Amino acid sequence: MRVTKVLLALLLTLWVGSAVAAEKEMKVGFIYVSPVGDAGYSYSHDVGRQAVAKMPGVTTSYVEAVPEGPDSERVMQNMARKDFDIIFATSFGYMDSMVKVAKQFPKTVFLHCSGFKMAENMGNYFGRIYQARYLSGIVAGAMTKSNTIGYVAAFPIPEVIRGINAFTLGVRSVNPKATVRVVWTKTWYDPATEKEAGKSLLDVGADVIAQHQDSPGPQEAAEEKGVYSVGYNTDMAKFAPKAHLTAPVWNWGVYYTKVVDAVRKGTWKPEAAWPGMVDGIVDLAPFGPMVPKELQDKVNAEKAKIIAGQQKIFVGPIKDQSGAVKVAAGVLMTDPELLGFTWFVEGVIGNTQ
Repeated sequence: MRVTKVLLALLLTLWVGSAVAAEKEMKVGFIYVSPVGDAGYSYSHDVGRQAVAKMPGVTTSYVEAVPEGPDSERVMQNMARKDFDIIFATSFGYMDSMVKVAKQFPKTVFLHCSGFKMAENMGNYFGRIYQARYLSGIVAGAMTKSNTIGYVAAFPIPEVIRGINAFTLGVRSVNPKATVRVVWTKTWYDPATEKEAGKSLLDVGADVIAQHQDSPGPQEAAEEKGVYSVGYNTDMAKFAPKAHLTAPVWNWGVYYTKVVDAVRKGTWKPEAAWPGMVDGIVDLAPFGPMVPKELQDKVNAEKAKIIAGQQKIFVGPIKDQSGAVKVAAGVLMTDPELLGFTWFVEGVIGNTQ
């Protein structure tokens, strides 16, 4: 009888302990390089944060418009000191700061977006947005009449160069005569500068403006000129309803909720995560009404091939700007090669500096 009571007491203790552990709140922090109201990159991450906030037993917090460098380091340290379980830093320039802070707080899980460095308690992640950029390039290539497409780009880093190349391959898959002219703004979020960059491309004959920027500025420039635009990050059609053809878009909630669940279960391990369209993390925004049904069907067919693994995009022959073959016929570029892109494909006008 006494043994039975002891066993019951032990089971009750274990049950109560498990219940308390299950009810323990997880604290998850997010750091953004631009305002969440940018309608673009940081906004897309914050939509993902909101998905995490809906998970039982999870609270979230974020700090927006954090400059890359020492400021981001202080924000990470502040979150870690407040016992955040996970900290997501969502801009490339946060990478070295996160590596430093991760060493100081080994019990905290750190995740860096778009970088390549890792530690025992730090992983990195991005998505194969180049897949959606390729599809948007098909739309732009089919819709241009001048055969000059403008591209307002942020910084000349592999992530951005890779996107421009994928977009250009999509353009020239349907329109070999078209070229993609690149202008660098050296900004992630500066609506006025990005809009002016779009205007400069319109002045040299571009009739479609694409972008790797966080604001709708380039699309607004296209709308005012009466030409077309391809957005980025989110569906920004409301900012340029007469111009907006489509956009490569993010669904960060798919990844964020997966990571939080893994950390909670104790199964998380540092990795370089690079999910794609098949995982639902990247997609193409709805087509504008000006995009012909035939073209929509073509793009959707290509999308189905990407999801099925039948369209890898970066398969040779691929030439560089000079016309030299950089990837031989039938050869698939490796992930390390894609992650280290420093050159433009044939059809791009501009430099990588």
